[in-house]
Amino acid sequence: MDDPDEQIYAHVRDRLLEIGPDAVQLLESSWEEKDYGLLFQSRIEVLIHEIQFEECKRQLSSWYSSSSKDLLKGTIIIAKHQYPGLDEKAIYTFIERIRRDCWLELNHNMTAFESIRIINKVLFGQYGFSGNSKNYNSPLNSFINTVIETKKGNPLSLSILYSVIAQELKLPIYGVNLPNHFILAYMDNNGVNQFISNGNEYGVLFYINAFSKGSMLQKDDIVQFLSSIQVAPQASHFQPCSNSDIIRRMITNLIASFQQVGNLEKVNELMELRGLLD
Repeated sequence: MDDPDEQIYAHVRDRLLEIGPDAVQLLESSWEEKDYGLLFQSRIEVLIHEIQFEECKRQLSSWYSSSSKDLLKGTIIIAKHQYPGLDEKAIYTFIERIRRDCWLELNHNMTAFESIRIINKVLFGQYGFSGNSKNYNSPLNSFINTVIETKKGNPLSLSILYSVIAQELKLPIYGVNLPNHFILAYMDNNGVNQFISNGNEYGVLFYINAFSKGSMLQKDDIVQFLSSIQVAPQASHFQPCSNSDIIRRMITNLIASFQQVGNLEKVNELMELRGLLD
């Protein structure tokens, strides 16, 4: 690793890249325990990052080609780009705890509105999650582990957390890819809208704004919002998007965040990740 001959180093580097994540622990131990100089240490740091980034790309490609495209899993993969050592199990355990707290208060006789009030009470009241309007563009608002840690997030990350919990509770709540915002749709799986004169033609019972502590919206509210930002309404503004679209938007948000702080290395890597979803 510390050989000044670039060809020798390149050979060693390529072999370690082939080994992949299994080589990281050995490299980290060598960095901590061996003092072979700055060249040795800097090469190890670069190589560890290369291995972890390649693993992130591999996991994201595998996720994208899977039939399920599990939303929480995709969210964790993106977080691991910034925090490769994050504790996945702790994230699943925490979300399961919120799900259980909601489940204990729900029952089959509740209306959709009553069910949403329970989730809002638990997620925003009991656990204290809220929209981070003060540092809205911080990249920390996009990583699921830091959102859980700080209890702060942007519209997308809070919507992901909300919908993951809701779907675990068998509630039909999915993301809607609005421009300049992200909301949720509670789908009308029971045909309630057929009894309402102004029923939603997209099969949505109502919308949920997770950034505003789960406030409920109707189609007219979305039309008014689109008008305020001078965007012509499209079908995609009123109906659920795919999990691939959600993860793609998360990466786009992170690109904008890192562009603001001038971290071009992160921007380029994130653009490469986003390209895997095109």
